[in-house]
Amino acid sequence: MHPRSIITFVLLLAAALGSWYLSQSFTGKEITTTVSETRSGGFYLRAARILGTDEAGQLLYEIEAEYAEQQENNDIELQNVHIKYSTGAAVPWTINADQATITEKYDLLRLSGHVIAVSNEGFAGQVTEIRTPKLDIDPNTYKAETDGRVQLRIGSRSLTGTGMLALLQENRLELKSNVSGKFVP
Repeated sequence: MHPRSIITFVLLLAAALGSWYLSQSFTGKEITTTVSETRSGGFYLRAARILGTDEAGQLLYEIEAEYAEQQENNDIELQNVHIKYSTGAAVPWTINADQATITEKYDLLRLSGHVIAVSNEGFAGQVTEIRTPKLDIDPNTYKAETDGRVQLRIGSRSLTGTGMLALLQENRLELKSNVSGKFVP
């Protein structure tokens, strides 16, 4: 071998070893991340619409939500909820809330946030509005109940109280305690 070839070979070998060394030094340690366990069998929906029917399959109510997600305990969490009863159910109320939870047995709807229930066929033929931070509804029996603060407006009249039981189909409300009101003639 010619001395020039040997020098070239040594320089190429040194360059190869140097580039390998540099590539190893720039490669950081392996980054590991812990991936949380994902739920199996759960779901989520955007623009969700849930229909409730009676034993004969007749529509009783409709629940619309911007977002719905099944939780690990099988409850369903809803965001920006709107509930309306069908005309056949003869319940003149519509209900809106920021959040709602449908329990695992699908027998109770727990509303929270700014809960507002409105009836255009309310008491004495006047628009009736119920406002409360929390409200539990059994949509199949048309019963709504809360132990929290309630504001009730019937036309220009206003009542406040703590706790309420509402039988929506019968159009009957009962404030439980601490009732005070304002009546304008």
